Amino acid sequence: MNWSFRIARILGIDVRLHVTFLLLMAFYAWKGWATSGRAFGALLGILLPATIFGCVLLHEFGHVLMARRFGIRTRDVTLLPIGGVARLESTGETPMQELAIALAGPAVNLAIAAGAGAFVLLARVPTTPIDPSTGAGSFATWLIVSNLFLLGFNLIPAFPMDGGRVLRALLSWKGDRIRATRIASATGRALAVVLAMAGLLVLHQPMLLLIALFVWMGAGQEAEAVSTGALLEGVPVRKAMLTEFRTVAPHDTLGDISRLVLAGFQHDFPVAQEDRLMGLLLRDDLFAALRSQGPDTPVGTVMRQRFPVAAPDELVDRMLRRVQFDDGPSSIPVLEHGRLVGLVTAENVGEFVMLSAALAGRRR
Repeated sequence: MNWSFRIARILGIDVRLHVTFLLLMAFYAWKGWATSGRAFGALLGILLPATIFGCVLLHEFGHVLMARRFGIRTRDVTLLPIGGVARLESTGETPMQELAIALAGPAVNLAIAAGAGAFVLLARVPTTPIDPSTGAGSFATWLIVSNLFLLGFNLIPAFPMDGGRVLRALLSWKGDRIRATRIASATGRALAVVLAMAGLLVLHQPMLLLIALFVWMGAGQEAEAVSTGALLEGVPVRKAMLTEFRTVAPHDTLGDISRLVLAGFQHDFPVAQEDRLMGLLLRDDLFAALRSQGPDTPVGTVMRQRFPVAAPDELVDRMLRRVQFDDGPSSIPVLEHGRLVGLVTAENVGEFVMLSAALAGRRR
């Protein structure tokens, strides 16, 4: 996602484009020119896939708008060469919500195909899809075929496609969400193997290998995320936070802090004075300031003064969701009645999850 840039803001949500998408468009332009020998072929080579990705964008906003109905925020929507990704705060709090959100995207493709189909019937245009090399045929028919393909592909019952979320929602309606996720994840990885073999041995399509890799990784990440979420479910912050940590004062220098980093395991430091939290010094900010301002710079001039905090009784999974959605720092101070009592770090949460998993395995 770091290789993407914002191209628009629609309904209050950033739409981003991955730089590799531009390479894909360049490839299709070259292919269209090489096939037809004309600039029109290159233009058509760009127009057709760009239209598909326009449909993909509408598909993603189907998910976004349905999620918004349930009060679920969307961080952004990114267009990649292999499709679109809407980064939602949650895929749904209940199986019903997840099912509705998952089906909203394919429903958009079905609506586009139905609208194009009505145009073909009423306008009596040719029913042959447009030929990218010559431009002959019906653009509307091509739009029908493309959206029906997107509909069918996304409804394959395997992660990370929408069909995988549909399958999990149905399996977990009266059952175990973790088991449902494992079934959908295993189905996704099996599909990835089939796609890779088909791309290598049958169709000789390198793009299928890329899609297979995407499906394999997405299926594994979904299973891992749900397993981790299950271990953190119902756990208050006070059980996972660090209680032994160093604080620094605003008048301390960056040179002093760099020595603390080398001497211990702590990367980020709450800045406090007389038990009052005043700021947060992050490791990346420390390194950047050391390079630009030098080791004698006071911490108070570098520390962050706006950052998220947590309460000891807040649930860890909800705190992580809130912080990650807003691009919060990797270390979160924990305040109780205005007093600093703990620090939540990504490393400590990871260790808590591993210890919980080990203990759960022992109990089984």
